[in-house]
Amino acid sequence: MENLTEPSSSISFSSSNGSTGYTLTESSVSEKVSSLQVVSLYKLSASLEQLLIDSVGEYSDADIVVEDIAVGVHRCILAARSKFFDALFKKEKKGGSAGKGSRPRYCMSDMLPFGNVGYEAFLIVLSYLYTGKLKPSPAEVSTCVDDGCAHDACRPAINFSVELMYASAIFEVPELISLFQRRLFNFVEKAHVEDVIPIILAAFHCQLTQLLDQCIHRVARSDLDSISLEKEFPFEVAERIKLLRDKLQGVKLQADDSAMIPEDPLREKSTRRIHKALDSDDVELVKLLLTESNISLDEANALHYAAAYCDPKVVSQLLSLDLADVNLRNARGYTVLHVAALRKEPSIIVPLLSRGACALETTLDGRSAVSICKRLTRPKDFHAKTEKGQKSNKDRLCINVLEQEVHRNPMAGNSSRSSSNITDDLHLKLLCLENRVAFARLLFPYEAQLAMENASADTTSEFSSILESKVSSGNLREVDLNETPIAQNKRLLSRMEALSKTVETGRRYFPHCSEILDNFMVDDLPDSFYLEEGSAEEQEFRRKRFIELKEDVQKAFTKDKAELERVGLGSSLSTSSNKKRRKFQS
Repeated sequence: MENLTEPSSSISFSSSNGSTGYTLTESSVSEKVSSLQVVSLYKLSASLEQLLIDSVGEYSDADIVVEDIAVGVHRCILAARSKFFDALFKKEKKGGSAGKGSRPRYCMSDMLPFGNVGYEAFLIVLSYLYTGKLKPSPAEVSTCVDDGCAHDACRPAINFSVELMYASAIFEVPELISLFQRRLFNFVEKAHVEDVIPIILAAFHCQLTQLLDQCIHRVARSDLDSISLEKEFPFEVAERIKLLRDKLQGVKLQADDSAMIPEDPLREKSTRRIHKALDSDDVELVKLLLTESNISLDEANALHYAAAYCDPKVVSQLLSLDLADVNLRNARGYTVLHVAALRKEPSIIVPLLSRGACALETTLDGRSAVSICKRLTRPKDFHAKTEKGQKSNKDRLCINVLEQEVHRNPMAGNSSRSSSNITDDLHLKLLCLENRVAFARLLFPYEAQLAMENASADTTSEFSSILESKVSSGNLREVDLNETPIAQNKRLLSRMEALSKTVETGRRYFPHCSEILDNFMVDDLPDSFYLEEGSAEEQEFRRKRFIELKEDVQKAFTKDKAELERVGLGSSLSTSSNKKRRKFQS
């Protein structure tokens, strides 16, 4: 007993013959104890975690509802780990909103004075409170659906970290607040300026001074316009950004007198009046303001503003005025479609596309509308199943609509590309389409006429004597020295739209004739009309293919005519059409 009370630097164990077995020093004892504590804490953490994931043994005594999902919790654990929950449970002595004898139920939305915390973010913070371990963020809610994204600063990654910050701040978990603040710091310089907005709001509401200061400097250096500052940020934050921006611009002006052009106060006033009328959903007032001032919808960026902040009906009403350019770029280089993509609102995107908005237009940093939508969309939302009778998921719908538009018309006006390159590409596409329509008129005159009438292309001069011009000059490109590249591209795109619609109509109503034309164009058979050119072998091959073509044409015509007569359309075939066909076959 005495030996137990005396201090000793080591403990020796000896065998019966007096030899020493081994010795434990104080340091080795401490290491053993420390290791034992780590193992014990790990087991305790795993046991507490089992309370969250084990659905067999139900020991929870309250529910917290997040996104309509009830999560069972243990109030004793949460009260011991969080001052917020300790105060909440003491205050709700009667069991929250539940009736007598029922489990207390708390709604996450009632706990939040600001921001939003989703189900996955809540589970991560809840798991930390139970186990002391931080789980990794689930990819389905912390990444976007853009395969080319590194997910280091896309909006879903930022939003999820913001949710974790809100939960940590509300539940008063200081170590998590410090951790997630560092994460948000890393996003500020990497992200697009519009993606910094949720970080600023989190820093403001959670009173993270250093993070807020960094965000304010980031926005002040950016090209985010003053209207966006007023719409997106709390008043005091917007004022701080404006003051800092004025200071930075003053320094720049001292170095360069031409660095900044002062804004016209009268124009600024007229623009704001139009925007206020749009906020009131009063398009009639907008029309009146346009007549009373010398500013236009384009000069006021009215469509951009409506696409960002107004009801979709207001956007449709503005478009119906036909006074604004749907492909106009604002000071940041964004088209109206880019702004609508940032909002992810299909009821705005569809009318814009219907009015001629170009889906392939890119921002100054190379983002298209569909890539903007993808960078904003979580896999969880994109792959969510829509039950019958429920509204379709807007995120997926926006992406699908934009992708379909790109696939439908792959040359839909990427004017940010070099004018010469896009014009050359347009001429290549047009050459193929014009050849197809021209030979359709020769081989299937009536069918081609119906298709062109449906496409409102029967009276356009582009389709007159196409074959003759090709034969005579071999060059379908028209040159007008007074025509600007933008105007030329618009004209070519208009022609392409009419030609494409003609071909689509032919495929729908005259599938057999279209199949012949497909083979005809793939085989490069338009050159078969030059039967006397080339070597003897080439001429012989062309004659054989020409004979096969005539037989295919006759069969296809007979087949399509029979189908049309069955639905009551074939009897109107004109005599002139038959004469043209007989002329080709002779």
